[in-house]
Amino acid sequence: MTGKFRLGLKGKMSLLLALLLVFIVTCLSVLVLSGIRENQRTMLEQSFTRQAEAANLRVREEYLTGGRIQPDRFMKQTGQRLAVDLGAQSGMAVTLYTVDGSFAGTSLPFQSRADVQDALQFTTKGQSAYITEGDQLLFLAPLYNAEQRLGTVQFHASLAEQNAFYARIRRLFLLAGATVLGVGFLIGYVYVRRQVKVIDRLNLAASRIGQGDYLSAPSVVRKDELGELAQGIYEMSRSISTSVGALHEEKQKLLEAIGRLRELEQQQKQFIGNISHELKTPLTSIIAYADLLNMYSDDPALLDDAGGRIHVEAQRLHGLVEKALQLSAMDVYEFETHAKAIPLRPLLEEAAARLQGKADSCGITILTSLVEGEVWADPENVMHIILNLLDNAVKYNRPGGQVRLLNYITASADGTGRMNIEVADTGIGIPEASVPRIFDPFYTVSRDRSRASGGTGLGLALVRNLAEKQGGTVQLAETGPDGSRFTVKLPLQAPGSERIKNTQMNESEARNE
Repeated sequence: MTGKFRLGLKGKMSLLLALLLVFIVTCLSVLVLSGIRENQRTMLEQSFTRQAEAANLRVREEYLTGGRIQPDRFMKQTGQRLAVDLGAQSGMAVTLYTVDGSFAGTSLPFQSRADVQDALQFTTKGQSAYITEGDQLLFLAPLYNAEQRLGTVQFHASLAEQNAFYARIRRLFLLAGATVLGVGFLIGYVYVRRQVKVIDRLNLAASRIGQGDYLSAPSVVRKDELGELAQGIYEMSRSISTSVGALHEEKQKLLEAIGRLRELEQQQKQFIGNISHELKTPLTSIIAYADLLNMYSDDPALLDDAGGRIHVEAQRLHGLVEKALQLSAMDVYEFETHAKAIPLRPLLEEAAARLQGKADSCGITILTSLVEGEVWADPENVMHIILNLLDNAVKYNRPGGQVRLLNYITASADGTGRMNIEVADTGIGIPEASVPRIFDPFYTVSRDRSRASGGTGLGLALVRNLAEKQGGTVQLAETGPDGSRFTVKLPLQAPGSERIKNTQMNESEARNE
């Protein structure tokens, strides 16, 4: 059975190191050899330039001391002698040409003549030229007497020694490169192998964590990235261990929540019993007053009193049924809440106007201090919230008391704004023992007081649920002998819009920068 070939980390890192060494040695070799070749060329050019200047000086001196004759005639008469003298002076083979490119003389008669006609065309323009033939290099330069051209000098140089030196350096680089590659690969392989062993230990530690065997100490102690990774795995092990413990605690809490649900089921049964009892009370009063009307139909005073009583109990019954249905519907028909941006001030003014008649009949003054602003909520739900709070503030106030309704905007910790609505009264306040339960359904501070005012204990429960449906909160800010103050906080914008707005602003600022 043959397995698929797998190149491990050791092989990959070793191969990468080998390729890197080859690349480095190759680059260094190319750069150094190019530098050597360039240096050889520069030195040769400088040598030829000096020799050409010396030859030009010698030929011009001969021309000036020999009489003023034509340059071609001068070169033909003295070319051979001058070529031998210049060859002895420079140590190189020298050939001279006339102005028109004809042969004038050479220091080595037995040397074969090269075809230099193309190069001679450059010298007629006052330029130097090179011709390379194997290991031989020919350098041609023009000869002048002031502005008068006398001919061309040609130097023969051998490149054999330079080429041999270049070849030796190249072989040396090949040998050194192979040695460096072999030694570097061996050292790199040993080093990579040690690092892979450390990684194997880290992998083993991760496997232990996966099996639930958490670490008591880091598996590797080093002062480098692998040491930091080992420390990170150890911290992760501790975190997972802590999280598993927390999960066990959450399991216990879940069991407790199940118990709480059972309690809620019991409370639901109690809710049905309470609502039945609350509905029965006004119905009993209505029936009783109806019987009195039948029995004493000829008593005008009783008729007026019974009619008023029946009207009050009917209103109480209607309010009780409406509040109970609203409270129940919020848990079942959540989709019926239609939140949108609504101007708050007109809504608060309307709520205050609705309660003005009841406040006047009770001798209560409603004071408002409202500012402009929008909230993200269902307008009908907000109206229910404010009406319930204002109604309680009027019902449980003192004769001649006041109810204050105001709103203002504040910034919250998460960077989003909130609209604060406050309803304060000058009533008798709420006992400290009753404060934690005032938002529970059907809870009343005083049953006698609730009977007298028509309270059912559903108003504040409804207010809390409606506020939470809008993404807001309601709380009892303060209470005491001088009255109570409730605060409702509603969002100014739809959830997530502030984050999107901030992101867009940051992107805009980044583009501007």
